[in-house]
Amino acid sequence: MVINVIGGGLAGSEACYYLAKKGYNVRLFDIKPDKFTPAHCNVNYGELVCSNSLKSSDVYGNACGLLKQELLDLGSFVLRVALLTKVPAGNALAVDREEFARKITEGLKSFPNVEFICKDVTEINFDEPTIIATGPLTTEGLSDFIRKNFSDGLYFYDAEAPIIAGDSIDFSEAFICDRYGEVGSGDYVNCPIDKEGYTAFYEALITAGRATKHAFENEDVKVFEGCMPVEVMAERGFDTLRFGPLKPAGLTDPRTGRWPYACMQLRKENESGTMYNIVGFQTNLLWGEQKRVFSMFPALKNAEFLRYGVMHRNTYIYAPAVLDKDFSVKAHPLCYFAGQITGVEGYVESIGSGLIAAISLDRKLKNKPAVDFTDTTVIGALAAYCSRENADFQPMNANYGILRPVADTRDKKLKKKLMGERSLAKIKEISEIINE
Repeated sequence: MVINVIGGGLAGSEACYYLAKKGYNVRLFDIKPDKFTPAHCNVNYGELVCSNSLKSSDVYGNACGLLKQELLDLGSFVLRVALLTKVPAGNALAVDREEFARKITEGLKSFPNVEFICKDVTEINFDEPTIIATGPLTTEGLSDFIRKNFSDGLYFYDAEAPIIAGDSIDFSEAFICDRYGEVGSGDYVNCPIDKEGYTAFYEALITAGRATKHAFENEDVKVFEGCMPVEVMAERGFDTLRFGPLKPAGLTDPRTGRWPYACMQLRKENESGTMYNIVGFQTNLLWGEQKRVFSMFPALKNAEFLRYGVMHRNTYIYAPAVLDKDFSVKAHPLCYFAGQITGVEGYVESIGSGLIAAISLDRKLKNKPAVDFTDTTVIGALAAYCSRENADFQPMNANYGILRPVADTRDKKLKKKLMGERSLAKIKEISEIINE
C-alpha cells in the first residue's frame, strides 16, 4: 500500500513519520529544494517560518501546553524533536529552528519505505490514499485544484517578527529576567523604555511606512489575532502595546527597582544566543522602517537585523463544508487534509491535525473502527471545530473555550486542571487502542 503525503511541513512530517513507522510505503511530495514559497528558505522539512516558539508547556494551566502533552502521549515524532532541540524560553517550548528542521529531515530519511519526491503537485487522484498538508502557502496550481474541487477558499494574512544579532544588543540598557522571576535569572532579555521614549516610539510606529502589496489593495484583509502586526495592534490605542507585547508587569528593572513604563522582550533563536527574536513584534513595516522604529529602544540602538519581519497571505479551506472530524474529505474518504490549510492555527495545532489524519487513515485502510478523539481533548475539540458548520469560520488555535465544559466551578485554576486530567485520561485510552 502506497500513501501520498503532500507537503513536508509540520503536519506532513508528522503524518509521514507515523505512517512510515506503521510500515506503509509513503511518497512525500514537496516543492523543495527546487522551489520555495515567499516565506520559506530552508531546504529541510519541518521549517518554522514565523516564531521559533511552540508556546506554553504548562499542561494544567494552558490549552496549548495540554495539547502538547496529548500529542506526546500519542507518540508525536515532531514534538519529540522539538524537545531535543529546545532553547531556553522560560515556561515556553522554543527551538533552534535550524537544528529542529535538520533533525526532522534526518528522522524521515531514516525510513527506507519513504520516497522523497520534489514536485509541485497540481492535482489529486482521489482513488489513492492521500494527505494534503501543503500549508497556508499552498502553490498556485494545487490551490486552483482545491478551489475547484472543494471550496472557494478563504484566507487571512500572517506576519513574522524580526530577528536581531545577539552581539548587537546593548546589555547595559537591558536586563535578564522572566516575568515575576528573579532579576539575573531567566531566559528573556528585557529592553525597557521610559514614557517619553515610548511616546516617541508609538508615534513613529503608527506613522511608519508599510510594505503594501498590490494584491492587498482590493481585498478585505483579515489578520489572525495571534499574529497581529504590531503596528496594527498599536492603532487600537496608545496603551494597547503596554498590555500586550510591551507589558512591563512582573519585570523589575534592577537599575530602578521598579517595573518600567514599557518593556520589549527578546527570546533566543538558538542555543548559542547569537540570534534573538523580538517577542510579539510581527510586522509588515518596510525593512528600513523596522530598523528605524524598533531601534528606538535604548537596548537596540545599534541592533543588527538578521531577518526583517514580513507579512504573507495564508490560505485555508472552508473546512465545515469539506471535512469530517477526522480531517477526511466527506466526498472522498481516502483523501485527508492536515495542517493550517484546515483552519487550525498554530504550530502544535498543525502537528496534531497531521497526527489525527495519519491515525485515522491507518485505521481506515486496516478496516478498524474509527477513533473518536471527542471534544474532551484539545486536539479532538479542534477537529470538531473545523468540521462544525460555522457561517463565520476562521482559523482557531488551542483554547479552553472549544473543550466540553466540566462541572460548574468558579475556580478557574481548578477548572483547567479538571479539563487537563479528563483530556489525558481520554488520550491514554486512545493510545492503548491505536497501539493494540
